[in-house]
This record gives sequence, C-alpha cells and structure tokens, in this order.
Amino acid sequence: MSSATSAFSRRFRTGGQYRRFLSHVLLTAFSFVFVTPILWLLVTSIKSDKDLYAIPPVFFPKHPRWENYADVFKVIDFPGMTWNTFLVSALSVIGVLISAPLVAYACSHIEWRGKNIVFAIVIGTLLLPYQVTMIPTYIIWGKLGLIGTYVPLVLPAFLSAGAGYYIFMLRQFFMTLPVSLVQAAKIDGASEMRIYLQILLPLCKPIIATVGVLLFLATWSDFLGPLLYLNNEKDYTLSLGLYSFMQTHYIMWEKLMAAAAMFTVPIIVLFFFAQKQLIEGIKLTGIKG
Repeated sequence: MSSATSAFSRRFRTGGQYRRFLSHVLLTAFSFVFVTPILWLLVTSIKSDKDLYAIPPVFFPKHPRWENYADVFKVIDFPGMTWNTFLVSALSVIGVLISAPLVAYACSHIEWRGKNIVFAIVIGTLLLPYQVTMIPTYIIWGKLGLIGTYVPLVLPAFLSAGAGYYIFMLRQFFMTLPVSLVQAAKIDGASEMRIYLQILLPLCKPIIATVGVLLFLATWSDFLGPLLYLNNEKDYTLSLGLYSFMQTHYIMWEKLMAAAAMFTVPIIVLFFFAQKQLIEGIKLTGIKG
C-alpha cells in the first residue's frame, strides 16, 4: 500500500512539474508576442534610411545610427512637450487622488440616504464613452473661454469627473477595511474627516498607488483630450506633438521611432518600478462588495 501511495505521489509531482513547465513555456511565448513590437520600435529607431527600406528587411543594422535620438530635439520641441505632458499627467493624478477617495469613503463608511443610488449613478457613468459627452463638454469650455488652455484637461480631475472606475476601485478597497475601526473612532469623538485622513487613508496606500499609476499611464498617452483643447504648438503634449510631426513633415520614420521610443520608455520604467504596488492594489480590491 505504501509503495502504491509513493508511486502515485511521484506521478502527481511529475504531473505538477510538467504543468508548471508548460505554463512557463506558454507565458514566455505570449510575452515574446507582446515584446516584439517594442523591440521593433527600438531597433527601427537606430536605423538609417538605407536599412529602413532594405530588401530583404534588416532587423538589426550593422551600423546603428544613434544620432536619430539627437535629431529628434532638432525637429520638435521634445523637452517642452515632455514637460507639458508631465504637468498635465501629474496634476490629473493629484486631482483624482484628492477627490476620488473622498467620494469612495462617502459611499462606503458613511451612512446617508441615497448613498447606493449615488454610487449606482457613478458606476453608470462608466457606460458613457467619452465621445458621447465630448461635444457638449467642448461647448461648455468654449463658452467659458478656456479652449487652448490646460484647464479642461486638469480641472475635471479635481471634481472626479470621468473617474468612475477609480472611485469604484477605491470604494471596494474601503469596504475591505474593518468597520470596527470607524466605530471605535466615532466613539472616541473623531470627526468623519479625521477618521478619513488619519485612520483609513493611511491603510489605502496600495490602492492609491494603483490608481495613481493607472491614471498617470492613461493621461501620459492621452491623445483625444489635447487634440480637442490645445491650439498652440508650444502647449502640445507628446502624443499630440508626434501626431503633428507626422502631419507636417515628410515622415522620417527613424526619427519618429526614436521620438516614440523616448515617449514609451518612461511608461515602461514607471510600470516596472510600480508593478508590485499595482498588483497588490488590484489583488486586494473587490474582496468584499
């Protein structure tokens, strides 16, 4: 009996090792599929005109042309556009991280009439694509005389406009926190704002980091918003600047790929350093509804 049990255990362990090996092979294959476009982008950014149009195609040039990266600064105002993009992204993150947790706290740990209805309306905003509200919103900003400024891109973040998804994530995380903490603080005479700022908010660092990273990535690569509201080239963000470069010049693919690489690499670096907090925040969200 013991020999049969040991044989079964060995087969089970072997089968488990085989499944793990197969899963690693599949994950590696899928990773290669997703990494290939980035590799092609980086390789193309150091090619010359001759290598770009060579037949058969040249994957890696014999003489890499690193000057393409320096030429980008001669063709477009890359530092200025980078600063504009960072400014809009940072202000949007700050605005959402100030306003969205307040809404999430009010919809989770404060009892008031109509709370569930308001939260349902917030979730309902996720069903409205940006294109539905784009025209009336543009008309409103136009009547306020703010077209051509960063206000339409930044101010809505401080009002939690369009932040329904992040409010949902934060609210679900707040629901996982013990109610006894809030009740004990209220017994001690703490106000709602003190409970929020000194007790609950410090416990929400994982989800706040997750929301910050997701929002920064979305704002950094946003194209439609700057396209609608920015008219002056000196105010362009990177996504709009690269599009303008494609429209107003003979497409120099090697320089365009170099600019796109410098546009993409910061996002990859940010995700690489923040992936632990990102995964932890997503994992802890939604445990309790």
